[in-house]
Amino acid sequence: MNSHVPVMVNEVLTALQPCDTVEVFLDMTLGLAGHSIQVLKTCKNAKIIGFDQDCYARTIAEKNLSPYKGRFEIVADNFRNVEKLADRENWNGASIVFFDLGVSNIQLTNAERGFSFQNDGPLSMKMNEEDSSNSSLSAEEILNTWSIRDLTRIFKIYGEDPHSYRIAKGIVRYRENGGVLKTTGELVELLRNILPAPVQRKMGGHPARKIFQALRIAVNDEINALDEALDGALKVLAPEGKIIVISYHSLEDRMVKHRFKKWEEEYLGILDPRRILKPTKDEIEVNNKSRSAKMRVFKRITEEGGVLNVLQRMPT
Repeated sequence: MNSHVPVMVNEVLTALQPCDTVEVFLDMTLGLAGHSIQVLKTCKNAKIIGFDQDCYARTIAEKNLSPYKGRFEIVADNFRNVEKLADRENWNGASIVFFDLGVSNIQLTNAERGFSFQNDGPLSMKMNEEDSSNSSLSAEEILNTWSIRDLTRIFKIYGEDPHSYRIAKGIVRYRENGGVLKTTGELVELLRNILPAPVQRKMGGHPARKIFQALRIAVNDEINALDEALDGALKVLAPEGKIIVISYHSLEDRMVKHRFKKWEEEYLGILDPRRILKPTKDEIEVNNKSRSAKMRVFKRITEEGGVLNVLQRMPT
């Protein structure tokens, strides 16, 4: 079975309790179905509806889920469309809506996708590059056509890189001297040339990491997609249902935190648990990808249980 180690799976399964009440589990980021398989093993009444834009990931997920025939459905679409699809397919009333955000291992290890700064390949970064109707710009097009101002903006907002202007200026200067960026390796080399060695040593990580993150988010319109998906998730959620989100960088986590807080202030539900969840030290040792993971859970309240649940969230 093609697989990877799902992040914080024990915490996810704990959030599903009591497990026998889980019927429709919307996996908004199916990937290789690591979390979904554990849900099917543990929650005997659960049916998985999994979203993924990536054709290759869907093919592997279908094979991995094959022992559970009749208990899963795979949707080839962006999770931002969940509300529209739920209305059409009558999925409303999901017990759980689950997000595991970020790039999957199969995308990172496939150099041809352009997501990894550790593997040389074309500068694509499109999640659904097999879709001929996808009109979004590739990372290559952004790097070779955008202005210093626009590059600085995405590097600063999406990558939270303190050297955004310097990097954007260096990229445009490279273009002015006749340079054209075609591959991830060329971009990494240019970034190393733009940033002085002392600056790189102080960065605490690969100098290309935040720039690659920013480009991926821009190419796939990830922030707007997540914004729409969270709103859609609440609308398709059953009373007492939960939205579970695992994020890997501060930009996404802040979005989720603020959205959950807003919903709580509107008496739509509560944080359950109230604290943010992080992977254990043991998990980080086994699965290094989990080191930056943060998990938040929002529970929808019913009108009947609203007063009780609102009292639950008040400080004692």
